Amino acid sequence: MLDINNLSVDFHTDGGVVHAVKNVSLSVGEGEIRGLVGESGSGKSVTSMTILGLLGTRRAKISSGEILLNGTNLLELSQKELVKIRGREIGLVSQNALSALDPSFTVGAQMVEVIRLHQKLSKADAYKEAVRSLELVAMPDPEQKLRAYQHQLSGGQRQRVVIAMALAARPRLLLADEPTTALDATVQKQILDLLLEINKELGTAILMVTHDFGVVSHMCDTVTVMRQGSIVEQGTAHQVLSAPEHPYTRSLISSVPKLHLDDSARTVPRGQRRLNVFQEA
Repeated sequence: MLDINNLSVDFHTDGGVVHAVKNVSLSVGEGEIRGLVGESGSGKSVTSMTILGLLGTRRAKISSGEILLNGTNLLELSQKELVKIRGREIGLVSQNALSALDPSFTVGAQMVEVIRLHQKLSKADAYKEAVRSLELVAMPDPEQKLRAYQHQLSGGQRQRVVIAMALAARPRLLLADEPTTALDATVQKQILDLLLEINKELGTAILMVTHDFGVVSHMCDTVTVMRQGSIVEQGTAHQVLSAPEHPYTRSLISSVPKLHLDDSARTVPRGQRRLNVFQEA
């Protein structure tokens, strides 16, 4: 469905050229959930934003590679052509819903605009579709939420709105860029479970950008690990979590805190506790 082949992205700065992404190749199949994992600055978000042409600066240059969506090279499309792809074929769930939503307009106004952009519907029909989209993400009292502004919603509710907007045109692929970072642990799990349910019920493929191997353990089929712009390891979640080959991958996995401790483990100082994350998968 999505094939990225030998992608390289450079940023031309006053201090020189920064090679943010170096010869990255990965794929996402129909209905697959792939984790794209790495610490801040590893190149994972640059990779995902390049897919939709959203690097946002003229200093960014794609020096090589191709990004194929069902055989079409997205890097060869004009901005006008990419607009038709965004939302309709690929939905984006951003990291911070607070900045993704416009505080000047109601949730309903923003959702209706997105729906009408991709579907030939009247405002009344688009509003009904917005209600259905909020119901899809299990939003309580969706009609009331459509009349609300973003500051009147909780963090979890805002994130559900962003996911509903991304699903409004029923895209076959979601790019989820750290979608739970700004949420507390309980709401994080609710959002991850929601994405899993969407994948199961709609067959939506997901590229999950994250720094957290706990997220990978919870929901991913396959995983790609990036460091300093390059891929250091990739494979099935089972392979990578149970027998990581690269030292960097092992260090990321060891940094996940252990949540379920037996009596003997509770005597170990908190800073030394580590989780074999695949145990819970």
